[in-house]
Amino acid sequence: MSVPADIASEGPVLGRESAGYDDEVAAYQLGFGQRPDVVVGATGPDDVRAAVRLAAGRGLPLAVQSTGHGLPGDRTGGVLVTTARMRGVQVDPGSRIARIQAGTPWGDVIREAAPHGLAPLSGSTLGVGAVGYTVEGGIGLLARTHGFAADRITAAEIVTADGELRHVTPGSDPDLFWALRGAGGNFGVVTSLDLELVRQPRIYGGGLYFAERYVPDALRTWLEWTRGQGEEMTSSIGLVPFPDKPAVPVPVRGRYTAHIRIAHAGSASDGAAAVAPLRSIGPCVLDTLTEMPYTDSDSIYRDPPTPMAYYGTNVLLDSLDVATAGRILELTGPGSGMNCVVQINHMGGALARRPAVPSSVGHRDARLMVRVLSRIAPGAGDAAAAAERAGHERVYALLGDRVLGVAPNFLLGGPVTAGQLRACYDEADYERLTALKAVYDPGNVFRGYHNIPPAPAAR
Repeated sequence: MSVPADIASEGPVLGRESAGYDDEVAAYQLGFGQRPDVVVGATGPDDVRAAVRLAAGRGLPLAVQSTGHGLPGDRTGGVLVTTARMRGVQVDPGSRIARIQAGTPWGDVIREAAPHGLAPLSGSTLGVGAVGYTVEGGIGLLARTHGFAADRITAAEIVTADGELRHVTPGSDPDLFWALRGAGGNFGVVTSLDLELVRQPRIYGGGLYFAERYVPDALRTWLEWTRGQGEEMTSSIGLVPFPDKPAVPVPVRGRYTAHIRIAHAGSASDGAAAVAPLRSIGPCVLDTLTEMPYTDSDSIYRDPPTPMAYYGTNVLLDSLDVATAGRILELTGPGSGMNCVVQINHMGGALARRPAVPSSVGHRDARLMVRVLSRIAPGAGDAAAAAERAGHERVYALLGDRVLGVAPNFLLGGPVTAGQLRACYDEADYERLTALKAVYDPGNVFRGYHNIPPAPAAR
């Protein structure tokens, strides 16, 4: 397909042979390739409208990329809208609302909110795009205290499949507003979000790292400890084969380690008292727990800032016993043949409460989330994901009927199956989403990423 000569875009419009094409489609996720027919480097809503009209007019799929942390596998053809040029934040401290442009990473939002003693419900990494993260739910650092980020959306600007820019609120478009808070990428290209911030200038947080010999005890103790924690405590445990690379702290470099991550929304003294039982596991090879401004919150997980290749899946659970957790460790730990990170998140708390204005976020009754993330070779693509998926499924098979569903935020890289996507939502909500898709995107233009297909027309 040739680059259209008449597309009205202030930003670059590039085809596969255009100079700058490879740089424009480059992403944080290095495991999968993208070769869209046309990429539009949008500078604002009008450029997005032009891209949507191009895709809809030619029957092409359209996908959106901000930072590219969660690419949906190898992707060829269609139209890609990159939003990195649409970057900006405006904070109203009186209403505690931040207006966030489509390509804005969380780091920008955090920095703009901090002078007012405010914080967004961001995730573990400053570089992740705030909009894509939020419209798929948003399970963040303070999730048990403040709930899903999607529930904090108060308004959105979105370009729908007809190429029109809509200002969507619960009053103007209640059905569309419900859908975009949890499944937003299926209903259009969000050009900006109005997002409610929380008053959280400081937190007590960081990590406790335990050497391989203590990993089983760390897993058991953390699981038992979570049962007594209140909503002010959000935590997870990572079972991590740290690579032997200079960027990794020396105490854990090249070693298999249990990393317990803590984000406590209360006082430092209360946080320190709450984690005291975890220190009885054994000596830490690294202890980074401290009171910190929210601007330092990315130090809790220490996610790699540089691009990498990976494939990640997850399941949401109603429970997990110590014996089954031990079997997960056997399947994924040293000597298992799986080169993967396992992360278990403590859910519940504020995540379980439904907001006053309903949203499509699913499985609020989940108590835990198990994530498996495999390192793959750069450019390895869908074939590598398929091979890794078999190992992931062996882990999830241990969990049986305790599995409630899947969190869309953490389907990272690799093609997402129809079953996985359906499992992201409560059954009745999924049916409602397909019906709304038939109204707002009957041609399924927005099928480039975590696609919910439109319900078939009634006969």
